[in-house]
Amino acid sequence: MNKKKLKNRLEVVKNNIKESCEKSGRNPSDITIVAVSKKHFTKKIKFFQENDIEIFGENRVQELRRKNNKLNSEVMWHFIGHLQRNKVKYITRMDSCLMIESLDSNRLAKEINKRADKNDRVMPVLVEVNTSGDEKKYGFKPENTLEFLKKADRKYDNLDIRGLMTIVPYLDNPENTRPYFKKLAELKKMANKDGLNLDELSMGMTNDYQVAIEEGATIIRLGTALFGERQY
Repeated sequence: MNKKKLKNRLEVVKNNIKESCEKSGRNPSDITIVAVSKKHFTKKIKFFQENDIEIFGENRVQELRRKNNKLNSEVMWHFIGHLQRNKVKYITRMDSCLMIESLDSNRLAKEINKRADKNDRVMPVLVEVNTSGDEKKYGFKPENTLEFLKKADRKYDNLDIRGLMTIVPYLDNPENTRPYFKKLAELKKMANKDGLNLDELSMGMTNDYQVAIEEGATIIRLGTALFGERQY
């Protein structure tokens, strides 16, 4: 592990966040970094934790559980991948998992609500929206999102819907991702006009997080930008 390289990457990310916030009239303190630690060793997680990164993201339940056990639940997590309903029970009883960012269907909402109730907790979640219309991606269609949000707000007492999340296509020119981020931000505005209280927009990854911040992201999910290439 090259600590100098890791520290340099973190400094680049912080400077880029500051630059994007200055362009859009925002405060860098309003941006939460979720460090995506998929396929990376726990010693790197510990390094970033010691350097003020508070939340880490995993997209596979088995890997999250393994790392959580190895780190003695000292690290705070977001689950950021497609969540199978038969794996929900592991996430909802893990106190160190602060949020599920990838609520992508009615059936998953029902299961999370049921399992959270059994574990006597209210589970913070983000609703995943397929803003690009890519058939390979999960998430609600934009035109169906508001209807689901209203229904879930009435129906599920053990879900705390904090906001929206999207995963956009990888594009060589990050500027071309801007319409997808604008669409998610507009959905959040529409939802709040309808009386919902959404605070979070999780959007933007290594390739496009600066554009996402300019369009209102409050959470950015960074893997390669911090950890470097994945270790398979």
